[in-house]
Amino acid sequence: MAVHFFHTSDWHLGQFFYNHSRQYEHEQFLKWLLEQIKQKQPNALLIAGDIFDVINPASLAQKQLYQFLADAHACAPHMQTLMIAGNHDSGYRIEQVEPLLEKYNAKTVGVIHKNAAGQLDLDRLMLPIYNENKNIVAWCLTLPFLRPAEITGFNEHTSNSQNAIAYLHQQLIREAKERKTADQALILMSHAHMQGGETSDSERPIIIGNEEALSTTLFDEVIDYVALGHLHKPQKVQHAHIRYSGSPIPLSFSEINYKHQVVEVKIQPRQQGDTRLRLNVLEVPRSIHLHKISGELDEVMQKLRALATGEISAIEQREYVDVEYYSLVPPPLDLRQQIEQALPPNRYRLVRIYRKPIHQDHDLDAQSKMNLEPPTPEQLFETLWEKMGYQVDDEVQRDFLQLLHDAQQMLEHATPDQ
Repeated sequence: MAVHFFHTSDWHLGQFFYNHSRQYEHEQFLKWLLEQIKQKQPNALLIAGDIFDVINPASLAQKQLYQFLADAHACAPHMQTLMIAGNHDSGYRIEQVEPLLEKYNAKTVGVIHKNAAGQLDLDRLMLPIYNENKNIVAWCLTLPFLRPAEITGFNEHTSNSQNAIAYLHQQLIREAKERKTADQALILMSHAHMQGGETSDSERPIIIGNEEALSTTLFDEVIDYVALGHLHKPQKVQHAHIRYSGSPIPLSFSEINYKHQVVEVKIQPRQQGDTRLRLNVLEVPRSIHLHKISGELDEVMQKLRALATGEISAIEQREYVDVEYYSLVPPPLDLRQQIEQALPPNRYRLVRIYRKPIHQDHDLDAQSKMNLEPPTPEQLFETLWEKMGYQVDDEVQRDFLQLLHDAQQMLEHATPDQ
């Protein structure tokens, strides 16, 4: 029996881009995705984590998701929507709404649970995918972002994070092999950083301490397709059937040239001499363009004036502009005003101005950044550490990332009264 599904991930609903809401862009993506679902009627939609941008998403971001699920169910009642939590999501939060999700034929796996015997609850991680006739055509093995506290300490095989990850994959795949029939496909959905994956500058680091990116050797040959989330660039990892779908919109200026997409997957019954896996890229239209303008200051001004004209009345639909200019001298006091005057009126949003000296200097003061985005915790730490006269080496950075990771976990698991 064939199975037909869509693979997407890293929606980051509720994201603010240099303090500008991405709501309009997400609305356009979801509208486009609904049209694809209506036309193609897949058996399932897989969302491989980072559904939201923060662990406590705003009500508007949550409304976007649940309205989409309702609309998707209306135009494809037989389609299942299967979701996992990413490192930006609160696994407990997205699991709390299971009764609501059931109304829309949707399921979510946020965390790794123990069963009554105190062992890994593998049943919750194995979700059947049905066709229109209610026959099981595939099993989806769901692995949300694996936090050490959730997967270690079950037995002697889970004494540390790496051992626990390997053990979890082995046990889950072994159980799937026993459960599946010959005509059912196996799909594994995971939110992880795989070895060989190409990153952008908008992904939050999830490799900490001495932990390494995961190896594709975790995936047994019996797995027909691996649907990955976390990295924003669409890409295969070593094998054609192991893929990141990537984010549907650019989440940083480093992603300007990405071909954002949803992967349409069809797995045919096994036939000798035939290709079992069929992939089709559905390219996501870009609703708002990003422009990165760089060069010496005079050159930058010329490029700004050469940008397309024509007013865009709605501010939330205007295009983003990032300016990086090279200079040996400090910026003029009215630089922002000069840049805004050079831009064609009422079409663009200037989100960042950054002066990069022609001769690089590691002194942050000498770089004279004018960045309209609040600094990240990593940037603040590096700045303070260097001002105290110390060097941020790999060991110090790993220790800081470990502390930051622990703090994020505490926030996720804190109750409202805490």
